Amino acid sequence: MSGILRKRTRRNLDEAEESKQTEEMPAVQPFDIDNPSSDVEIYAKEVLASLIADNLPPTPNNFSLYFDRLLEEKSENLRRQIHSMLELEESNDDETTIALEQNLKQGFSSIKGILGVTANLYKNMALMTKILEKRKEELSSSPDAKEALSVIGVLEGDVSKLNSILKTQSSKMKDIYDETATIVKTVENETIFDNKFGVYNKRYLLTKIEQEISLISEFKHKSSLMMIELDQGLKKSVQNEKAIVLMTRTIARLLLKTSRRSDIVSHYGGGVFSMLLKHTDLENAKRAAIRLADLVSNSNFFLADREIQLKISIGITNVDNKHSVEEIVVSALDGIAKAYEDKKCDYAVSLR
Repeated sequence: MSGILRKRTRRNLDEAEESKQTEEMPAVQPFDIDNPSSDVEIYAKEVLASLIADNLPPTPNNFSLYFDRLLEEKSENLRRQIHSMLELEESNDDETTIALEQNLKQGFSSIKGILGVTANLYKNMALMTKILEKRKEELSSSPDAKEALSVIGVLEGDVSKLNSILKTQSSKMKDIYDETATIVKTVENETIFDNKFGVYNKRYLLTKIEQEISLISEFKHKSSLMMIELDQGLKKSVQNEKAIVLMTRTIARLLLKTSRRSDIVSHYGGGVFSMLLKHTDLENAKRAAIRLADLVSNSNFFLADREIQLKISIGITNVDNKHSVEEIVVSALDGIAKAYEDKKCDYAVSLR
């Protein structure tokens, strides 16, 4: 009985202590969604309301997409305020993957360089062996050169041994290089980054389009795809491959500059770039194309003493669940061809 009483007394004391600690702890003020207290909170509430109105689940990915899209319509002050906040918390797994890909390729280039140096060393040793043989033949014609011939014979043997060792090591290094090349080739088949232009590659683009088709099937939203290339007439007027590559890289940088965080900018191939515009209908895609064309046309490229105004052609198509990835891509490429037919417009819409 006394044991039970002591337990109850102890429990009462514990409850009193917990009650005292609770009273001393400051109350945490939760975020009041009905009465936001800052511009950012007001904007977050608007984003959430837009998601719900479009019958989309407020997942982190969807929220991020709408967060970026709706921000374009806000004041410069609010955009600057939010962008400064985003820069502080920016974290991107794709960027980490890209850095790893670049480091791997750099490491492979270093191994290739080592193999090249070793191969040159082996060639020089073979050349030295031939020089020794030649000097030995020259001395053999002189009767007073017996001692020199003896020394050269010993040296020739030493060089031959060293040459044999180096040949064996060079062969082993070549085997290691071939193994590394196989590994790097396997990795390249899974890469997501285009080193030449500093954007995503074709493989990553096609994967993202396929994912977007699945999302559209489930949530019924609208997305668009743009294909962009440096104007063919401009290429013909320049006729300088190095300059064309530099201009194409400039286009890639401008694409990254004008894109939203949720847009997928990639190099499709042959200097043709793409932008996958998630949760963006054709009308908004047209507006994005106009902004991009204006940005590019206001950028000049200097080739020697010649100033060149950059120009691009853009093809636009919609992404839906009724067509395959290949059909969607071909449709956007057809849009580029249509854009050349209208000299007054830098873009054209192509629908299947």
